[in-house]
Order: sequence, then C-alpha cells, then structure tokens
Amino acid sequence: MTYKYKLEDVEGIGPATAEKLRAAGITTVEALAITPVRTLVEIADISEDKAAEITQNARNLLSIRFTTAKEVLSRRSNIGYITTGSKALDSLLGKGIETQAITEVIGEFGSGKTQLCHQLSVTVQLPIEKGGLSGKALYIDTEGTFRPERIVSIAKSYSLDPEKTLENIIYARAYNSDHQILLAEEATNLIPNENIRLIVVDSVISHFRSEYPGREVLAMRQQKLNKHLHQLSTIADIFNVAVVVTNQIQSAPDVFFGNPNKPAGGNILAHGSTYRLWLRKSKENRRIARIIDSPMHPESECIFAITSKGITDVEED
Repeated sequence: MTYKYKLEDVEGIGPATAEKLRAAGITTVEALAITPVRTLVEIADISEDKAAEITQNARNLLSIRFTTAKEVLSRRSNIGYITTGSKALDSLLGKGIETQAITEVIGEFGSGKTQLCHQLSVTVQLPIEKGGLSGKALYIDTEGTFRPERIVSIAKSYSLDPEKTLENIIYARAYNSDHQILLAEEATNLIPNENIRLIVVDSVISHFRSEYPGREVLAMRQQKLNKHLHQLSTIADIFNVAVVVTNQIQSAPDVFFGNPNKPAGGNILAHGSTYRLWLRKSKENRRIARIIDSPMHPESECIFAITSKGITDVEED
C-alpha cells in the first residue's frame, strides 16, 4: 500500500518540524491528520497553535472535509473485503469483513470469536481474487488466546507457506487498557510500512472490565473506551483497513423474559462499531452467526462450521 504524500508536503511543516514529528513516531500525513492537537503538543514539543495549524493542513491535503454523497460513493468503491472462509458467513456480511469499518464479534466463551480472528489473519493475506487483500494483519491480544499453531493449520488448508504466513502477522500482547490504546496508536506508523490491511483486537473490552469494576468508575471506563473506539474507527477510515474487535457478553439480572445476555460495553461499544455480529454455539462444531446491527444489512443469521481447517461452510465440514 503506497501513500501519496510525505510530511513535508503539508503546509507549515519544514525539515525541522518533520524531524520532530518522525522522532515522535508520526511518520505519515495520515497519522498526523488523526492525532489530537493536545497529544501532538505533548509528544512533538510544538505550540498548540502550530499543532492545530498543521493537523488542519494535513486534513485539507487529504481532503478530509465536507464532500458530496457522490464523492462518498466513489470513495466506497475502494473498500476491500476479507473472506471468513465460509460463503454463508461472507454472504451474511455482504461480501465478507469490510475495510473502513469496525466489525464487532460478540459471543460467549467457545462461540468462535478467536477462531474467526485467527482465520481472518490468514485470509487477509490471500490475493484479492481469492478473497483476501494481499496484506498483513496486526493482532492485539488482550487475553493471551492467540495460538500460532492454529495459524499454521489454517494456512496449510489454503496451501499457504506457514512460515511466511506467521511472518505476515504482527502480534502484540496488551497487558492493560493503557497499553492497548498505545498499541493502537503505534499501528498508525506500522500500517504504511508493513502493508497492514487488518487490525484485530481480541478482546476489546477485557482490560476495561477488569480495571474499572463497579458503578462508581463506570463513567471513567466508558470515556476511555470511547476514546479507544474512536481511535480504531479513524484508523480504519483513514488507512482503508478492516478492524475486527471481539466482545464478551454479560448477564442482565433484571431480565425475566427472553435472553438475559447482552454485549458488554454498553452504548459506547454499540455506537462505536459499524457492524455487530453475534456468534452462538450450536450442535457439535457448528455455530450460528447473527447480524444484530448494521447500517446496510437486515437482521439475519447463518450457520457455519469450525473444523481443523478453520472456518468453513456446514456442507464442507
């Protein structure tokens, strides 16, 4: 993936300022455009007025401004899709996992959330004609559930070189919510240099739930989670990458009829995600996937299977 502009192309940035920005880890115009002014002041040692000026100029250069619906439609023609490995699941999602969007995968333990993350980390590497994006994956693991051995078995099922497939997945273990947010910030510099087309956060809510228990800190937790989701959404949009986050479920003790389970994260996570996919266990190795929120898909569901080869359609298992 190539980028049209360099920092020096932004009005107001000379060699000295460009050097400061690169030293602070801001190496592209895209990264500059999405960096908050206050953050820029702190990390690049420049005045607030200067920071506001160059970020605005960066947005102007990238045409991040009011536009027409026709131009938006034209831009959406650049959207890419990553196959899940199941035609039924791809069809449920339209064409697969979409770039320029956050896809939230919800489910209880063992429903297949992490399996889907492993699968996508492999299929994103496939050529476009085979359902991939010929790119790499960046995998942020918050629960220690990433298994390279599983990547190897899925890669073999697609006749990919397991060693090369593993090299094309850039992995980081996030040990707390602050570290998780920092890793997402670092992604803005890795994306253009490493041709990353998929970012996985498995799971997005785990650290926030464990570090901020109780109602007295709920507002603080949600504010921080909101910042993280906004960060991921902006990255997806600016860099044209797919972002997949997994989410846990929680019980609602005041529900006496119907399903007592609901996604964790409340309205912040619900509004921050573009597409919400709920996975449920079925019999044997089968899983049920249901679209519960989407700006363009109707509520519907499908069945897929999880096998030694990865995610497949039921007739293939």
